[in-house]
Amino acid sequence: MKEYDVIVVGSGAGLLVVENAIAHGLDVALVDRGPLGGTCLNLGCIPSKMLIYPADRIAEIRDSEKLGVRAEITDINFASIMKRMRETVSSGNQHVRDGIQLSDALDFYEGEGQFVKDYVIEIKGERIKGRKIFLASGARPLIPFMDGIGSVEYLTNESVLEMKERPESIIIIGGGYIAAEYAHFFAAMGSKVTLVQRSDNLVPDEEPEISELLKKEMEKRLRVFTGMEAFAVKKQTSGYSVSGRDTDTGEETDLTAEKILIAAGRKSNADLLKVENTGVETDERNYIKVNEYFETNKKNIWAFGDAIGKKMFRHVANRAASLVWHNAAHDAKDKLDYTTAPHAVFTWPEIASVGLTESESRKHHRLHELLVGRARYYDVARGEAMREESGFAKAVVKRDSGKILGFHIIGPHASILIQEVILAKANDLDIWALARGMHIHPALPEVVTAAFGNLREVE
Repeated sequence: MKEYDVIVVGSGAGLLVVENAIAHGLDVALVDRGPLGGTCLNLGCIPSKMLIYPADRIAEIRDSEKLGVRAEITDINFASIMKRMRETVSSGNQHVRDGIQLSDALDFYEGEGQFVKDYVIEIKGERIKGRKIFLASGARPLIPFMDGIGSVEYLTNESVLEMKERPESIIIIGGGYIAAEYAHFFAAMGSKVTLVQRSDNLVPDEEPEISELLKKEMEKRLRVFTGMEAFAVKKQTSGYSVSGRDTDTGEETDLTAEKILIAAGRKSNADLLKVENTGVETDERNYIKVNEYFETNKKNIWAFGDAIGKKMFRHVANRAASLVWHNAAHDAKDKLDYTTAPHAVFTWPEIASVGLTESESRKHHRLHELLVGRARYYDVARGEAMREESGFAKAVVKRDSGKILGFHIIGPHASILIQEVILAKANDLDIWALARGMHIHPALPEVVTAAFGNLREVE
């Protein structure tokens, strides 16, 4: 049995730890069941955004009539859009493989690894031992129990990427980021989309008024059922049926479509890795438990990224990877301030957020300590020129210090507009620091300063 200074499980953000370990002259092993490059490159953010971009252009063209521009889309080449996405993913995947193969300082074990005892992992019958082990083992689609689910074919965020023909109709079960983004994509492609969400809100982690606006805008292009639990699926002569039950009234509804996409959450891969065999504890959802320094309960084993089930975004995993390596190599340890971790939802309209929501801020602060400000895109000249009447920004601020607790945007270019707030929050700057920077007029970033300029006491 070969022993290594470092074993890394997972080739997504885990590769950042691999690179650091190699740079320090350590003996390193990488264990990965594939696909190489992790979820983001192969199954998540990269392929989905390759699809979302043309969907955005289609939605933009269809919305242009409000500006006095009547345009017609004559053809959408679904197969070409999907092919381009797969070629990009394949190229990125091969790039990762080439990099691994060119490294003489790295032993790569390709296959599903499982812990068999303390610090020992078995891959395809071969056992290796690590002095330090880093778990970036990720997560996979969660398939909720529904009657008949075992006897029907359904899509997930993984298998949907293999589609070559546009479905005439599709039912999407779920209402989080993945479900909402694919609802936008398929609606733009021309499919009849029905979205079934158990929660009362779409993207329920967002501000309620953002969730409400997203639903209102999405209902212009597809059917949206919130507060409905899908409890049964059945194969029909043509396509599938989904039975849903209203979570308040119990009233049942039957829906039919050519395809079903399940996007109802994520499931930890800790069970596949059998982390219990090395004494690593998991939480009630089976995600790996860590402290604020990403240490598991087992000495010299760290976990981060989707494996721990917190802020499951690649940019967060990348930042965590650098902190994990720092903490493993130094006595002085750093932790990740999750309130500085931003995210975006690439729906139409787009959503971006950083920090606490208003309700979360109310849990941590007294009401008189808080100020909340809102501004519509339409309140600034550029937004008015765009006739963007529904999008808005919302700020939550600590009254005495002017420090930003949270900031939330829904509307065009939200993921770009929020960046200056992210920078301010990450550097613990107050709202006056943002105000001292001149903002171009007329330009959309003025909606950010407008939200801070409209701060009011909360009630």
